[in-house]
Amino acid sequence: MEYSFRAHRIAGGIGADDRFWESLEEGVFRLPRCAGCDRWMWPAHFRCGGCGSWEQRWEPVEPVGSVYSWTRSWYVFDRTAERAEDVPYVVVVAEIPAAGGARVVGVLDGPDEGVRVGAPLRGRIDAPSAKSKGYAAVRWSLAGE
Repeated sequence: MEYSFRAHRIAGGIGADDRFWESLEEGVFRLPRCAGCDRWMWPAHFRCGGCGSWEQRWEPVEPVGSVYSWTRSWYVFDRTAERAEDVPYVVVVAEIPAAGGARVVGVLDGPDEGVRVGAPLRGRIDAPSAKSKGYAAVRWSLAGE
């Protein structure tokens, strides 16, 4: 089985975030920024909502931020059956200050004691796997305060 987002694309997607997934597969956390006005454009779009430019650049960003929100999943759903052995697990929305406050979703790695809104996070990139449906993924860890 090929583990690449291109082999497992979500039906109906517009592809504006393709470079995000490619970058993760390359081991680099990149987010889009408007080439016209420097506005961060996440979630990814083809056109800047600020100035209307169609040009963007994908900039490497250190995956460091804080918990914007989080939830614990106690159930195995049809679309997440590959994670059955991980239940319960915590999913966080990380806010990345270095990218204009962009918010990126990922699974929390390690114990969840201390998970709270505002807690500092550091991300790492997991290679594509069956568990992640062929996508590379960002896994967040609580960072010391």
